[in-house]
Amino acid sequence: MKALIIGGTGFTGPYIVDGLLERGYQVTVLNRGVHRDDLPPEVERIHTDPHWLESLKEALEGRTFDVVVSTYGRLRHVAEAIKGHTQRLVSVGGEAVFKGWLKVTDPNVFQNQEPSPIPVPEEGFLEEMGVDHFVDRMLETERLIMQAHKEGHYNVTHFRYAMGYGPRHLAPPEWCIIRRILEGRKQFILPQGGQVIVCKGYGENEAHALLLAIDDPDASAGQIYNISDETKMPNREWVRAVAAVMNHEFEFVDMPLSIVRPGYGYAYPSALTYPYHQIMDITKVREQLAYRDKVPTEKAIEKSVEWLLENRPEPGGEEERNLMDPFDYATEDRLIHVLTSTWERLRDEAPAVKYDWAHPYPHPKRPGDLK
Repeated sequence: MKALIIGGTGFTGPYIVDGLLERGYQVTVLNRGVHRDDLPPEVERIHTDPHWLESLKEALEGRTFDVVVSTYGRLRHVAEAIKGHTQRLVSVGGEAVFKGWLKVTDPNVFQNQEPSPIPVPEEGFLEEMGVDHFVDRMLETERLIMQAHKEGHYNVTHFRYAMGYGPRHLAPPEWCIIRRILEGRKQFILPQGGQVIVCKGYGENEAHALLLAIDDPDASAGQIYNISDETKMPNREWVRAVAAVMNHEFEFVDMPLSIVRPGYGYAYPSALTYPYHQIMDITKVREQLAYRDKVPTEKAIEKSVEWLLENRPEPGGEEERNLMDPFDYATEDRLIHVLTSTWERLRDEAPAVKYDWAHPYPHPKRPGDLK
C-alpha cells in the first residue's frame, strides 16, 4: 500500500507518517522542503510547491497512491491534481468556516452577530460568503471536494481542525505564555477573566483522528468531521496549566473585551481575545470512528511546554511573527496600571449593599409548619 502526504512536517504530519508506517504503508511526503524534517529515512520526499496546480501535476505524473492525505498547500489544487492518481482523499481544513469564528475579535463583527450554538455541529452555522476572502476559499474548497466525492473521483473524508497546539506548530500559542514566564513576568492580562472556552487540538490527537478515518474508509466516506481535544478548558485554566508545568503562578489582571482592539501593544494567543465560547461538537467523530484522545489534555500541555523549552522560537522569527505578539512589556505595564487602578476606584465608589442570602424554599421547624 502506498500513501502520499501533502505536508508531513507540521504539527500533525509526523504522527500521521508514523501511523501509516506502522500500518504497513510506503509513505511519500510532498512539501516545499523548507521546514524541519525529522521523518524516518525510508520516507520518500518530493519537494515542490503544493500551492500551485501546475507543480502538483508535474510532481504526480505517472504515480498512483492508495490514499492521499492533504494537510498543507491549497486543497482545491490538490483535489484537482490527484484525480486519476488515487481512490482515497483524507483532507484537512479548519474551524474558521463557522460563523464569525475567524474575525470574532473584530468588534464590528461580534457586536452585531449572534454566536454559534455550543457545541457547534458540522452541519449548518457556517460563515456567509463575502465576509472574508480566506473563509470564502475554505467554504468553496469544502464544497469542491465533496462534489468530487459525489462524482466518484475518489472517496473523501474531510476534517476541520480546532486551534492546534503541540510540537512543531508554526504559531505555537503556548509560547506567548512561556516566553513571559522565562522573562520574569508576574502579571498576565486576561480578557473576560479567562472564562471563555476555546476548543484546541493537540497534534497527536488530531492525527489520530485522521488515521481512524484511513482505517475505516466505509464509515468515513463523504463525511466532514470536527476534531478537537475532548477536554475543553476555560482560557484561565489553560494559561494556568501551561504556567504550572514551569512551576510558575501568574497574578491575573482582568480586562473587559469592550476595550480590546487590534494594535493595543499586546496580542497573546488569539484564543484569549474571543468574546464567547468557540466549541466544536465532536460527537460525530466519536460515534462513527470511536475517537478518543490519545494524549490527555494535561499531558499534552506538559509535552508541548517541554518541547518549546527545548526548541525555543527565535525572537522575532517565523513562529513569533505568526503569533503577532509584540511582547511589548512597557505597554502591557501601562495597561495593567490603568486596569488595576480603575478596578480599585470602581470598588471604592460602588455603593455598599448589605446582602443576606436566603434559601427560597421553606425550612419547617416542626411537622405541620407551613411557613
